[in-house]
Amino acid sequence: MGFVSRSQKLLHQWAVWTLVEDHLEDPSGATFVRTYVDSPGAVGVVVLHVNSLAELKGAQLSEVKTTLVCQFRAPFGKELWEIPAGMRDVDSEPPEVTAHRELAEEAGLEASVLVRLGSMASAPGITNSMVEIFAACGLREVPIDRHGPEEEHMQVRVVTVAEALEEVRRGEITDAKTIIGLQWVRDLL
Repeated sequence: MGFVSRSQKLLHQWAVWTLVEDHLEDPSGATFVRTYVDSPGAVGVVVLHVNSLAELKGAQLSEVKTTLVCQFRAPFGKELWEIPAGMRDVDSEPPEVTAHRELAEEAGLEASVLVRLGSMASAPGITNSMVEIFAACGLREVPIDRHGPEEEHMQVRVVTVAEALEEVRRGEITDAKTIIGLQWVRDLL
């Protein structure tokens, strides 16, 4: 017998998140309580300025460009550089559709090729949020349709994957989905 949830209490609900108090039992029969945020999850998109993933084979990190966005993140009280990303806040919307929508909203780009790289648990001790990470290529510009004050003041820049990974090493890019997405792309080369 493993860990078992005996009951849950919804403490607070806002937007697409719920604060849950979970009453659990461990394998020895002892009971305990954990509180976490129930989330629909999110997507992240590593933008690659190539026509197809086949173009990455044998390419150097210094030859492949990516697009990063910078937006204010209230929990940190500052702006962070990240890959374009967003919440899966539309009911029953497939993650691929969310990825296309967020790419257009934040970076003003549309991708003819979108490949799922994997998924990550964003903060497993705090939330059940999973982030689906995609690579996007075959790009064309589309109108930007930003939502909310953070996105309205968002900055966008194009750098090489090598430059972005160097910013990770220097501690300038600290966002987990961005770090993981860039490393997964590096592994494609």
